[in-house]
Amino acid sequence: MPRYKPVNLQQNAFVPISFEKQILPGTFEYALHYLLDQIDLSAFDAAYANDKAGARAYHPKILLKIVLFAYSRGVLGSRRIEALCREHIVCMALSGESMPDHATIAAFISRSPKAIRSVFHEVLLVCDQAGLIGRKMFAIDGVKLPSNASKESSGTFDELKNRADKFERAVARMLKAHADEDTRPACQDLLAQQQQQMKTLQHHTTRIRDYLAKHQPKFGPKGKERKNKERKSNITDPDSAKLATSKGVIQGYTGVAIADADHQIIVEAQAHGVPQEQELLQPILDDLRDNFQDLNLTDNILKEAKLTADAGYHSEANLAYLSEQGCDAYIADNLFRKRDPRFADADKYKPSKALPKRVTAKDFDYDPHALSCTCPAGRSLYRNGANVTIKGRTGIKFTAPITACKDCALRSRCLKDPQQKTPRQVVFFHEPTPEHPNHCARMKAKIDSAHGRGIYAYRLGTVEPVFGNIRHTKGMDRFTLRGKAKVNGQFQLYCLVHNIEKLAHSDWAKAA
Repeated sequence: MPRYKPVNLQQNAFVPISFEKQILPGTFEYALHYLLDQIDLSAFDAAYANDKAGARAYHPKILLKIVLFAYSRGVLGSRRIEALCREHIVCMALSGESMPDHATIAAFISRSPKAIRSVFHEVLLVCDQAGLIGRKMFAIDGVKLPSNASKESSGTFDELKNRADKFERAVARMLKAHADEDTRPACQDLLAQQQQQMKTLQHHTTRIRDYLAKHQPKFGPKGKERKNKERKSNITDPDSAKLATSKGVIQGYTGVAIADADHQIIVEAQAHGVPQEQELLQPILDDLRDNFQDLNLTDNILKEAKLTADAGYHSEANLAYLSEQGCDAYIADNLFRKRDPRFADADKYKPSKALPKRVTAKDFDYDPHALSCTCPAGRSLYRNGANVTIKGRTGIKFTAPITACKDCALRSRCLKDPQQKTPRQVVFFHEPTPEHPNHCARMKAKIDSAHGRGIYAYRLGTVEPVFGNIRHTKGMDRFTLRGKAKVNGQFQLYCLVHNIEKLAHSDWAKAA
């Protein structure tokens, strides 16, 4: 039988450790340590009022080092960050063996969105001085991340009111049942369980009633007067929104970032609780232009750099705005890939579907001269919209009579939901003439050209790796806070991790 050396895990050992030697050159923590010792962090001072009385506070530099290092390791919760300060030797070295509790860490992150934005700009200046911002081409895109909000607490105002009424009816039924059981002996455990259930329902009812009394319904950018569909509100986080993703619907925020094409530095980052990225293009570009002016980097970056974006940002209003700004933009539309000759045979690789053919607008008989429309079943539709605008395109809308769709044989293939009571509607858009093209038509011709396709090809390699690094490599795939300002600050912390890592791998870190 072989003999092995014994291992005793219960023995005590005192190992001498130099914290300074744990922060090795060429690493993220080395760049973080050196960078935060150089930039201005005075924006955090306004949150402290202990200059004459009160206990000493942890320095914002130390807390920022702890948080950014934890985020770079995919550790997002404040309790897990607290454990990291006590167990991870590199984190202990960065903080000088400071061990703030989770409440201190959480309060620091949530109360400092403006100061975090100031740090984001300071780091941006360092990136520019290091030659990492080319200012030749930018790419904009967004990522939808869940937040600290309950998806089940969402609904329109009518849905929330109906939910509160339902809870009140449930409590009334339970109280009546208790009254009927007063004459008979009851199980104490069951009685306590029912009382707790009633207390919970009453709590939820009160929350919903208070929310409805203090808030207004949420609508899109056109407002209620344009008959926009009401957006769902959320009780736990009113600033968040229900977002459709490839993996289902989440309750959270859309983090939008603009990345430079040279080294993928994030030059602007914002988080918004809106379901459509389309309406975020103008505000984030305005802030990008103003920030570059405030930092004395350039007078108008929108006129100097090219901009690429995917179809999520394509609309007549956005393209008109970019034209007014003098921005050389390349924004694809939904049919951009179908027009690309390189994808002409893409459909033959898609799996065949044995579903019945859906009835589309192409199946309707539309006469643009007589302004009449007939459905595939032969029923005439009436015109109820001469200039309907959808996503920047203007058209004419026709609606079928209720009796036409009621017993129609094509009902299951024509309507989105065969059980719906509203009849089929169809819109035929006015195509711009060559003599008077709109902005969408100009962008279509521009991006379909060989030059336009070549420029747009850079978008994928510019901004998509940024979100791949943030979400999957670093594990920053959710927001832990509530409220737009706080979530916006946390998203900029995520982007700071990305930018500092770029600095760590650049010549700037070698000279540090």
